[in-house]
Amino acid sequence: MRDSKDENVALVAIGANLPGPDGAPPLETCRRAARALAALPGLRLVALSPWYRSDPEPPMPGAPAFVNGLARLEGAAWDPAALLRALHAIEAEAGRSRPFPNAPRSLDLDLIALGGLVRPAPDPVLPHPRAHLRRFVLQPLADVAPGWRHPVLGQSVEALLAALPGPALRPLAA
Repeated sequence: MRDSKDENVALVAIGANLPGPDGAPPLETCRRAARALAALPGLRLVALSPWYRSDPEPPMPGAPAFVNGLARLEGAAWDPAALLRALHAIEAEAGRSRPFPNAPRSLDLDLIALGGLVRPAPDPVLPHPRAHLRRFVLQPLADVAPGWRHPVLGQSVEALLAALPGPALRPLAA
């Protein structure tokens, strides 16, 4: 099911907490990923949140903090599976490996929402099944899509964010 008013909006979370294969720090890898997203055919990068630092979730002793942000892309309607493959290709270019769930990573791109599409299976599940529980997703989402409503829960990004425990994240210095 889709909400036609934002059918051609893709919301993509960007994160990294390890250097890229060339030694680039996580912030630079995230910036490169945003440029790669902007280069996807038929999509335009219309908004990019500030970059934030967050602790790994779930907590992982000794793991470095993440750099997180979110991109709002608009344009041609993409098949969700094809867009996920494109995101995985960008991750692979940045040296992403998946040794175990929630492992530290050089780049993580998560498709948070694709318009108002609700898709319980197959991958990608939309909206992202844990986005509403993660401040490091919701805070940058509120920056690029204020008023966005979760297509299943019906709540605004601001309400979801207000329901989370803990303090707001601070943007990284430019």
